[in-house]
Amino acid sequence: MSEALSLVVQRVCQTGSNSNYLIFADVLKSCAAALHFNLGKILHCLVIKQGHSSCLFILKALLNMYAKCEVLDDCRNLFDEIDVRDTVTWNIILSGFAGTRNHDDKVMKLFSLLRGSHNSKPSPVTLAIILPVYTRLGCLDSGRSIHAYAVKSGLESQTLVGNALVSMYAKCGVVLDASSVFCGIADKDVVSYNAIIAGFAEIKLVDRAFELFCKMIEELVIPNYATFANILPVCAALRSTVGFKKGKEIHSYVLRRTELEKETTVTNALLSFYLRIGKIREAQNIFRRMKFRDLVSWNSMIAGHAGNGEWLKSLEIFHEFVRLGSILDSITLISILPACAELCHIQVGKEIHGYVFRHLSLCEETSVGNALVRFYAKCGYIEIAIRTFLFIPQKDLISWNTMLDAFGENLLETQFAELLYRMLVEEVKPDAVTILTIVKFYGILSNISNIKQAHGYSLRSGVLLAQVEPTLVNSFLDAYSKCENMEYASKLFENFLQKRNLITCNSMISGYLANGSYDDGSMLFRRMSQRDLNSWNILVRGYALNECPSEALNLFHELHCLDIKPDSMTIMSILVVCGQMASIHLLRQCHGHVVRTCFDDVHLKAAFLDVYSKCGSLNSAHKLYMSTSQKDLVMFTAMIGAYAMHGMGDKAIGVFGHMLQCNVKPDHVVMTAVLSACRHAGLINEGLIIFNSIDKVHHMTPSMEQYACMVDLLARGGRIKEALSFLNQMPVAANANIWGTLLGSCKTHHDVDMGHVVADHILKNETTDIGNFVILSNLFAADAKWEGVVEMRKLMKIRDLKKPAGCSWIEVGRSKSVFVAGDFSHPNRGLIYNILSNLDGQIKGLYDFHLI
Repeated sequence: MSEALSLVVQRVCQTGSNSNYLIFADVLKSCAAALHFNLGKILHCLVIKQGHSSCLFILKALLNMYAKCEVLDDCRNLFDEIDVRDTVTWNIILSGFAGTRNHDDKVMKLFSLLRGSHNSKPSPVTLAIILPVYTRLGCLDSGRSIHAYAVKSGLESQTLVGNALVSMYAKCGVVLDASSVFCGIADKDVVSYNAIIAGFAEIKLVDRAFELFCKMIEELVIPNYATFANILPVCAALRSTVGFKKGKEIHSYVLRRTELEKETTVTNALLSFYLRIGKIREAQNIFRRMKFRDLVSWNSMIAGHAGNGEWLKSLEIFHEFVRLGSILDSITLISILPACAELCHIQVGKEIHGYVFRHLSLCEETSVGNALVRFYAKCGYIEIAIRTFLFIPQKDLISWNTMLDAFGENLLETQFAELLYRMLVEEVKPDAVTILTIVKFYGILSNISNIKQAHGYSLRSGVLLAQVEPTLVNSFLDAYSKCENMEYASKLFENFLQKRNLITCNSMISGYLANGSYDDGSMLFRRMSQRDLNSWNILVRGYALNECPSEALNLFHELHCLDIKPDSMTIMSILVVCGQMASIHLLRQCHGHVVRTCFDDVHLKAAFLDVYSKCGSLNSAHKLYMSTSQKDLVMFTAMIGAYAMHGMGDKAIGVFGHMLQCNVKPDHVVMTAVLSACRHAGLINEGLIIFNSIDKVHHMTPSMEQYACMVDLLARGGRIKEALSFLNQMPVAANANIWGTLLGSCKTHHDVDMGHVVADHILKNETTDIGNFVILSNLFAADAKWEGVVEMRKLMKIRDLKKPAGCSWIEVGRSKSVFVAGDFSHPNRGLIYNILSNLDGQIKGLYDFHLI
């Protein structure tokens, strides 16, 4: 095309004065279509040489060429040289400036000049050019004035003007006016329907948009490629089953029309539709069958796979795209960087950063800079994230929010506060996302003062009131609850009655339960007009975690009676109750329900395994472990913990070895569990080998719990001096519990001298564990140091330390009986005491018989 056009221009130049104005006009039109500004410029020079510069026909062709090629300075200069400007001339220059978003103010000025002109008047084409500019600028009032002009001029019913008005009102969210204008269009065409469908889709009125599409089909208006580009995102936004069905029907329609199937825009829309609803396989099939893939196709696949959690596949598609030698745009980079962050592929991310540095246009893209900051922060490279943030030439609010979130995620309080201060100094106005980040961060730190300040700012600035969704209200509720300030949470909840939703009520219930206000939480739950399964789960789990098993079970039975199917979270909550009650019968009922409902959750199986072992049914725990084919770290940890609990150290070590053979990487939890198993079984040498492997083999820093396990293991084995040496080598100071463990071993092994050394450390820590004082008292008594015994008893009295009453329980006939020392409240106490008295008498009788 380029070569052919160059030859034509060369031929025109050679013909010289023989060329007439029609030839010039046709060639200039071709230059405009091919965006060949240089060839057009040559023709402009020739036009001047041949004396055609006064020909309005050629001038319009030149003006159109400059406008289409976006050479707007030359376009404006030529326009100013034209003495007689008709409506077509005005429309050409207006369309040129309106085509680029950076010149909307110039479009407004030119339109004002046209309105003041005596020679020309705005035509339907003029209004169709100018109205989208008003829409972009959000100037609805100015758009209404154009509407009024169209009504006065009798242009409103014309399809071109009507379509532009419909699009403006729909995109500005004025639904009634958009519908009114649409109904008033005398001859509705496919563009009319496209305009209103696109407008409604943009403001998230997807149901209404789809209704109009159905009406379009009923009216026998044949959809074009733009229709499908508009309606397929609507299908993706509809309810999952309905949207998928409608999208499939549209796909079938496209397949029946060959010209649409070949249209890349339509194929890209189908690709995006399937990816948005999570149908990866269908999207891959379309992508592989595409004969021509443009940048949008590749970007859709990269972003779509990343959006569905297919991070590795997204990276593979990106590498395939790069190998084609294609030029990457900002959308490509923004789409792939989250995948790199999730996979912690720092090298790929740095290569992308290098690519950005080599392309100046990408360096100037704020969105790319923001994505790079987020990538480095997610990978833990905070210093590089800060440097990248500082190098962003035009920081927007997202830039500041991204950096604040990075500091917040890493709990860097000083840097967070400094950046927020700098943001306010530079007069960057925080939005709802900023406030959410602040509230979340200071909620984690339980900084009630800063949360109140953020709350006050959000009210004064109108951010809180302007939010349609109650996300920000929910965040404040959660933060106040974490700070144990339910008074503020309750006031906020009551003041925002109109902005409540299920999540708001659920957050409030969760807050009440977390702060021990069970009655308030239950009362709110009962008042809710609408409840989802999450509402039930919050209340059940709240009761379970706060050791109110009866209330949790009653709620669970009520849920069953209402025919609401529990999910894995509900079962997890009831498992807590099973563990508290040591009820093997209830546990087996829950397990049976899970098997019948086909829950295939490895974590849930691990939870069952753990509770089976706590209830004493190690055999059931082992069977569940063996029946699980795909064992993960949680399952291995649960089985090791079960064996540790029952003193089966050898078996726990065996499971740990099997886990390593399966290439499952251990974490601190499983290492602590296997060390605990060694401690309970007295496997000192095995414990030392495993402890040393934490650093040398698995490259982790031993935790306080792991050091405590080793101190206890060595002390129990009588190696008290070695345990003390081990304790003194700890990287952090040992707490009173660890010293107490060592003290207990000193008593067990009658090492009084070492006991006195340990006692000094315990008394310095001001422990509140009465057990330590009892052991110390016994040690002093064993050494006949009665003044020490008196001192220990005096300290216990001063610190008001009391030994908690012993408690035991037993499940008989599916009911649990609890026995607490000194408690006489059991309903069958009379019968129990009589039987105990009879047994006591029988034992004494047997004793007397043996003495004879």
